[in-house]
Amino acid sequence: MSTAALAFRTPADTPAWQRRFLYSPPARIVLTLLLIAALGFVLFMPLKVLGWVGPDAARAQGIVGALLLYVLPSIAAYLLAARWIERRRPRELLRGRDLPRDLAIGIACGAAYISACAGALWLAGAYRVVEVRTDIPFAGTLLVAGVGAAVFEEIVFRGVLFRIIEEGLGTAAALLASALLFGFVHITNPGATVWSSVAIAIEAGLLLGMAYQVTRSLPLCMGIHAAWNFTQGSVYGSPISGLPTKNSWLVPQFSGPDWLTGGSFGFEASVVAAAIGLAAAIALLVVAQRRGTLVPWRPNRAQPAYHGVEAPAA
Repeated sequence: MSTAALAFRTPADTPAWQRRFLYSPPARIVLTLLLIAALGFVLFMPLKVLGWVGPDAARAQGIVGALLLYVLPSIAAYLLAARWIERRRPRELLRGRDLPRDLAIGIACGAAYISACAGALWLAGAYRVVEVRTDIPFAGTLLVAGVGAAVFEEIVFRGVLFRIIEEGLGTAAALLASALLFGFVHITNPGATVWSSVAIAIEAGLLLGMAYQVTRSLPLCMGIHAAWNFTQGSVYGSPISGLPTKNSWLVPQFSGPDWLTGGSFGFEASVVAAAIGLAAAIALLVVAQRRGTLVPWRPNRAQPAYHGVEAPAA
C-alpha cells in the first residue's frame, strides 16, 4: 500500500511545537474551518448592507448572495491554508487542464446516480410522472443547492476532513469519520430521521469519499454533488435532503412506504439510493485496492516523514 498520493506530510525537521499545534491533523482541520468561518463573516457584512442576504433580499440578489457565501470563503480559506500552513499548491483543487474533464465526469456521474435511483423507483411502481413542465425557474436550485452546496461541502468534508484525517490515520478512519459526520449534519433537516442520516452517510459520505480517494480531485466530487442535487430537485422533483422542491421539469407522484420512496426527505432516504450508492462505493474501493492507493493506519509511522515543504504530486 502506498502513501504517495497524500497531499501533505509533515517536514522531518519540524519543531515539536509546530508538529503539534500547526501541522497535526486536528490543528490543520480546526485552523482551516476557523478560517472558513472568519472569511464567511467578513463577506457576510457587506452582503448584508447591500441587502443580498436575509429574508428581505430580492430573489435574484438572494441567490447571488447565498452562492457567494457558500463559494468564496471556502475556496479562499482552502487556498490560504494550503499556502500558509502546508506550504504547497493544492493540486486536488487546482486541477489545471484536467479541471474541465473532472467536472464533466463528475456531473455525468451525479446525474446518472440520481437517474438510476429514479428509474429503480419507477420500475418498482413507487415513482410516477404526472406532468412534464418546460418553463420553470431553476436558477436557485442550480446555483445554491447545486453549485454552492457542492463547493462548500466538498471542500469541508472531502478536502479538509477526509484528506487530513487520511493523512494522519489512514483511509479507513478518514472514510468512516467523514461519512458519519456528513450524514449526521443533515439530522436537523426537515423530515430527517436517524435512518436518513445513515443513508446519506452510506450513499454520499462513502461514495464521495471514495471518489476523492481514487481520483484526488475535488472538482470531480463537486461535479457529482452539484449534479446530484440539481437532478434530484429540478429534474425529478424529489426533495433535496428534506428541503422541498417547488419547481421541477417532472412533477412526480410517489406511492409506497417511506423506506422505499424516501418519504418527505426525498430520494436520499430510500433504501434504493443507499443500495446503489453503497455498490458504487464498494466498486471504487476495489479500484483503490487494486491500484494500491489505500493509505494504511497511521501512515506517518509507516513511512519516513517527507523532507521538504512541497509534497509530491498526487
